[in-house]
Amino acid sequence: MHRRIWIPALRSILCAFLFCVTICAQSDVSPSAVVSPVEAAKWREDLRFMAQEMPKRHKNLFHSMTREQFESAVRKLDERIPTLARHQIIVEMMRIAAMVGDGHTSLNPQFNPKIEFRYYPITLYLYKDGLFIQSADPKYANAVGARVLKIGKTPAEQAFKMVSEVTSRDNEMTLKQRVPSLMTIPEVLHALGLIDNMEKASFVVEENGKQTTIGLAPAGKLPSMHDKDPRQVWVKMNDGARSPVPLWQKATQDNYWFEYLEDSRTIYVQYNQVANKPGESIAQFAHRVFEFVNTHPIDRLILDVRLNQGGNGFLNMPLLLGLIKSEKINQRGHLFTIIGRGTFSAAQSLANELERYTNTLFAGEPTGARVNGYGDHEMILLPNSGLTVSVAPTWYQTANPNDQRPWIAPQIATELTSEDYRTNNDPALNAVFNYRSIADMLMPTLQANDIQLTIKQYHEFKANSKTSPINTESEINSLGYRLLAMNRLEQAIEIFKLNVESYPNSSNAYDSLAEAYLKNGNKELAIKNYRRSVELNPANLNALQRLKELER
Repeated sequence: MHRRIWIPALRSILCAFLFCVTICAQSDVSPSAVVSPVEAAKWREDLRFMAQEMPKRHKNLFHSMTREQFESAVRKLDERIPTLARHQIIVEMMRIAAMVGDGHTSLNPQFNPKIEFRYYPITLYLYKDGLFIQSADPKYANAVGARVLKIGKTPAEQAFKMVSEVTSRDNEMTLKQRVPSLMTIPEVLHALGLIDNMEKASFVVEENGKQTTIGLAPAGKLPSMHDKDPRQVWVKMNDGARSPVPLWQKATQDNYWFEYLEDSRTIYVQYNQVANKPGESIAQFAHRVFEFVNTHPIDRLILDVRLNQGGNGFLNMPLLLGLIKSEKINQRGHLFTIIGRGTFSAAQSLANELERYTNTLFAGEPTGARVNGYGDHEMILLPNSGLTVSVAPTWYQTANPNDQRPWIAPQIATELTSEDYRTNNDPALNAVFNYRSIADMLMPTLQANDIQLTIKQYHEFKANSKTSPINTESEINSLGYRLLAMNRLEQAIEIFKLNVESYPNSSNAYDSLAEAYLKNGNKELAIKNYRRSVELNPANLNALQRLKELER
């Protein structure tokens, strides 16, 4: 009797042990690191709670995925939990949050102290020319400025893609902003199979053509947003630069400040957070800025929001109204806004309103948020782990309801290179100072009816390194329509052709060229260009209607 009971029991224990060993080998985690059955049950309960609450709390959880995809991901993780370590479970829950497809819905270890993930003693930044170690603990000073080639055995580009899958985002720029930070977290890298040993991760780097491998041990727990961050005083890439620190790096911890650049009659305003600070509210700051503008010789105002991750969007109003009402500043070529991957949430709302209500020109990188998108944070407290999952309960539509743009793109596009950072060069600010109106430049030769010289000047403008960052599509399009209104049809056609040449993927450029050909009586070329416009944008109602009329 005892024998019949004991043998099946032993067989079950052996099978369970072999199953655990097999799974642990697949997930590259030791059997001792796998959560206990009791802990597994708690994590499964947390996952079910998260899956139940997210659709209830989010404004529209399934805007970028189907309910079936969401439920399938939850079910698969639920099945795997007994075979995973704690950090692997958390990273897989991060993946589910990232599937939602907006930057406000996340399980972010950097804003969730109870996760208790650690960090390696380096910071990374994705420049135009690659992923670099931007700063490091003094013990690793020799690695600062090196380009990261591999993490473990995985090429840096592939590692970036893998970490992107567990990173919440609005667009690709959000990923550029957030992924490098997550790539310095041991638990994230290990959970994704990028490293074998969290206590000594290998990074293959290159500097001055020489490749080396550095072994990194965790520096401690990730500082929370309320902690003093030791990374602020690490060795940085630009520590040895001969030039002074650029304005955008001068006071990054200050919510807002300005400086008058007397030589160029420019007021530079850095707006780093949409939150009042002790001693001066945003409204008081805005009053001080525009009082200065009105009492000093100023030709240009530069508003820098490239580092602004948001806050309370209602606080933007005094700054926005001041810019709208300032006749001195609110003119094309006199008002500039520097944007970038860090421009997010309430700062994105401000950018939308500046685009809509002012004559600002945007410089820098595309913004890190969608033009219209999901925002705010509603927290879901998981009952057992105490972790909080953030979801976006609000739809913010501060632009046209049909505006599906993933970001605001700059008219003056610049990207930061590692050499720019190393030498304290700010290509965005430089491009603003080098801005010239291409319409103003071309108009004299157009008035002289010298179209060949006009075309030559256009190509020189586009080839010049100082003016090449300027996106001329909108301004050239407007110039073409000015010529149409003046009945200079041949000139208008040549101007629109230049736009098509420079922006061959622009539906609007072809639409405008087609309109000019139609007005000039060339039906065949009008049809050809309207067709190309529709190919690029099937929702172009104007082109569709024109084709319907012309092809009868």
